[in-house]
Amino acid sequence: MKTTQDKYVVVGADFAGFPLKEAVKAHLIERGWSVEDVTPDLDTVPMYHRAGFLVGAKIAEGEYEKALAFCGTGMGIHIAASKLPHVHAAVAETLPAAKRAATANNANLLAMGAYWTGVRLANGMADAFLESSLGEGYEDWAGFYEYHRLGYDECENFDYEAYKAAGFQVADPSVPVLGPEPVGLAY
Repeated sequence: MKTTQDKYVVVGADFAGFPLKEAVKAHLIERGWSVEDVTPDLDTVPMYHRAGFLVGAKIAEGEYEKALAFCGTGMGIHIAASKLPHVHAAVAETLPAAKRAATANNANLLAMGAYWTGVRLANGMADAFLESSLGEGYEDWAGFYEYHRLGYDECENFDYEAYKAAGFQVADPSVPVLGPEPVGLAY
């Protein structure tokens, strides 16, 4: 698997997200990242959902640890990518949200909307997302990792039929103790 620790990422976009993807890709390459682009040519980019399938497949197949996806709003490509197994996609419109998608939700695909995300913000969100991992920066918050790891694991292993058979309840509804939020935590 190509990991973020080794500075590998896969990207993709539809026509609306293409210019922002190109700008972020250039930024990442300048910073030493190896970037695979599954939608390298504007004239042949697929519709948003098909671009989401392409990017998400790189995660589902275990080729990449993390991905970036771009469309007009970030919403459509995110929904499509989320249909693939093992994809935990998030949409971010702020830098703290991008960082938190990685540190709290263990997201492995970040979608951005080119209609309202400027290049500098997108570059910052990409950096924050790619350079953060589950629990990082929250070491002083007792139970933070365990609480969010349980949420990730339940989503990763979710079986709708078992959930339905159990009366729409999770099999083990235990909740790790999440200590009080540390004083001064901004996000």
